[in-house]
Amino acid sequence: MHETKGHGSNPRLALEAVLSRLSNCFMIVDRNLQTINCSVAGLRILGLSSIADLPHGAPGSCVASSHRNMFQQAILSAFDVHSRDETLTITVLLELPDGRSKLAECVLAPLTNPQGEIDTILISFQDMSALESAENKLDQANSILKSILTTIPDAMVVIDEAGLISSFSTTAEKMFGYAQEEIIGKNVKILMPEPYKAAHDGYMKRYLQTGEKRIIGIGRTVVGCRKDGTTFPLQLEVGEAKIGEERYFTGFIIDLTEKNQTEAELQSLQTDLAHASRLSAVGTLASALAHEINQPLTAIANYLSAARDMMDGDLAENREFFREALAESVSESLRAGTIVRRLREFVSRGEINRRVLSIAQVVEDATVLGTIGAQERGVEFSIDIAPDTNHVFVDRVQIQQVMVNLMRNAIEAMADSAEKKLHIGVTSLDAERVEIAVSDTGTGIDPELREHIFDPFASTKGDGMGLGLSICRTIIESHGGTIRAEPNPGGGTIFRITLEKAEEEPNDDQ
Repeated sequence: MHETKGHGSNPRLALEAVLSRLSNCFMIVDRNLQTINCSVAGLRILGLSSIADLPHGAPGSCVASSHRNMFQQAILSAFDVHSRDETLTITVLLELPDGRSKLAECVLAPLTNPQGEIDTILISFQDMSALESAENKLDQANSILKSILTTIPDAMVVIDEAGLISSFSTTAEKMFGYAQEEIIGKNVKILMPEPYKAAHDGYMKRYLQTGEKRIIGIGRTVVGCRKDGTTFPLQLEVGEAKIGEERYFTGFIIDLTEKNQTEAELQSLQTDLAHASRLSAVGTLASALAHEINQPLTAIANYLSAARDMMDGDLAENREFFREALAESVSESLRAGTIVRRLREFVSRGEINRRVLSIAQVVEDATVLGTIGAQERGVEFSIDIAPDTNHVFVDRVQIQQVMVNLMRNAIEAMADSAEKKLHIGVTSLDAERVEIAVSDTGTGIDPELREHIFDPFASTKGDGMGLGLSICRTIIESHGGTIRAEPNPGGGTIFRITLEKAEEEPNDDQ
């Protein structure tokens, strides 16, 4: 109790008690510039056991000669009566008794006695070497990052967990048309066309809440949007990193349109999609082939039979008929040959490879091919995938072929429409089935043809062979699903596909 009272009545004793517990170097200096007290931590930092071990003239003698005059002037200023309510801060180089050198931030605080006079100065020394080293490492890291952003051949974009862009490489500037100073701090969805732009924040929020990865560490082919509004396909690889409590995402982007093999890769993918679906429809096409070829063959036989019968008549009088009969026979024979040739081209290698897949990912990937160039043709594209659609057991290539076929048909059907809207909707019908709806605002389907559009060789196009929708039906039915078409209430057509849901979760590599 005595010591407590003493500390309470004697500020100097209280200050000494405080100095014994501080973790930094603190010294009290009198008007003779002599150290009269030092914190225990300060002695330890200096490598000394007691204040008696301090060099003569400390702390001034511990300051490098190049900084000593500045240090002494600062102490004299601190003793100035006009500075009693102020502190001075300077940076000095210390030369410690054991030979070490340290750069330190020095704060001088005047202390007053009971008469209000400044008779001592409290000096604190904060080692800046660690801070300087950290700053140097940070500068080095920033320099390395700047070098990477300038020289990396692929575009690189870094965003935080709010989706705001923090780094944008030189290649990304060229790819998207934005300068770093105008894109840093903007939401990354500025680099996406609709409907991906509107959905991006929701995807980020869902991942942060659930940890479910749709693209991170997997890589996807998606669509980007340049500053001028044009869209292009790109390959996106996303990585994730945590710096302290903050999370960042790094996207590495390859512009597929700028690669020499892009056209071949896209064509190869489209061909692979078609191969699998063609093979699955061979049975249906074979059964319909005899009927389809029989029509031109019958016409040829009728024309030639009539010409033969008329050979006994006046040849000069029937010359025009003979000419027409031969011309029609040639036309019908060419038609039959075209059917056979197209069927041979249609049949190709391929095998079914059904797996448990996310229906959302299958549909989203298909839209990359199906909607390329749609925006330039004035088509407004939107997609809505319900979160409860889960997974399906399907052949990815075959289902994507159906989706691409329906989307390309829809875009062609809207070529002359005043309003061009293509919408993809994926919803759950019940616990066992999921529905994909492809709707357009095109010219619609002739009511007389609507019941037969899925039949082989029935076409809504003037130059079409009528195999596309037949193949689509064969693929969907082979998966245990259904496909149908109905009028769009707003004008156009809606194709509805149903597929069976899968019980098990997809593999991690999906």
